[in-house]
Amino acid sequence: MRVLVTGASGFVGSHAVAALLAAGHEPLLLVRDPDRTRRILGRVGVVEPVPLHRADIRDAAAVRAGLERCEAVVHAAAEIGVVGRADDLAGTNVAGLRNVLGQAAELGLDPIVHVSTVAVFVPPAGPVITAGSPLSSPRSAYGRSKVSGELYARELAGRGVPVTIVYPGGVVGPHQPSLDALMEGLRAGLDQGWPITSGGVGVVDVRDLATVLARVLEPGRGARRFMLGGHFLTWAQLADVCDEVTGGRCRRYGVPGRLLLGVAAVLDLLKRVRPFGYPLTRDAAEMMTTMVPADDEPTLAELKVDLRPVRESVADAIRWLAEEGHLAPAKAGRLADGAVS
Repeated sequence: MRVLVTGASGFVGSHAVAALLAAGHEPLLLVRDPDRTRRILGRVGVVEPVPLHRADIRDAAAVRAGLERCEAVVHAAAEIGVVGRADDLAGTNVAGLRNVLGQAAELGLDPIVHVSTVAVFVPPAGPVITAGSPLSSPRSAYGRSKVSGELYARELAGRGVPVTIVYPGGVVGPHQPSLDALMEGLRAGLDQGWPITSGGVGVVDVRDLATVLARVLEPGRGARRFMLGGHFLTWAQLADVCDEVTGGRCRRYGVPGRLLLGVAAVLDLLKRVRPFGYPLTRDAAEMMTTMVPADDEPTLAELKVDLRPVRESVADAIRWLAEEGHLAPAKAGRLADGAVS
């Protein structure tokens, strides 16, 4: 199947391209920077030439020209603004999404796959998040942009358009082009210590997410939703996993949830005056302190996917962080062989 892939130079998108090729699909990559995209794909093992369509997803006509060449689409492009400032949330997460999904619907592509996020359900309404849980009412620009895109995708699905929505949790693994979200949090936790607070995090390997994106490419199945929150860990459990795989001992400091939210809000204000690298924001703190497990079983059963053990995913992520110089070898412990010193 010829599949247009947006966000192919990103973390999820680049791994998705590798999974699509392995599954026998023919991806066409909608990209802004072909040279950068080729470099990133090479790092995830894609060495064969892959057709590129140069366009910005905010350019409706350019997007349509790429969609017209394909039978399906995987929309993985997004601005991530949980742990830092994003460049153009409304342009990418709202207008860009509408250009891709809306025009794919007009052209009859099937399926139209949208990579959403479990964050659209946070703070959660119950003890477990499912694909049918109520959407949240976020206060941040990032959260509002993601929920807006989600509502549009559901509107299309309600009109009979074959939109498939996938909800990943915190994505980790090797080869993230720009550190963000849980990968940035992992680096900060190992380097500066873990805040042990309420809530937790769902950890999903980027390679498992890519496998799911390849397996949902089935035409004729109509609108579907798939939860992929990953392995749920409390913050103490995640710190323990880091200790196990590195052979070291992470610093930990207990922080009540309300205090963490207050500290995060203060940090947001300070970063406006003088930017610095610690990735705790008010949005991130809310997700940290309120997250609950997600029910992935329907997804795993229907798509016949087995998630990697969380220790394997975390170990691979830490090893890569050290190899790329994002993390001091001493913090990676026994995973640091060959890392940049």
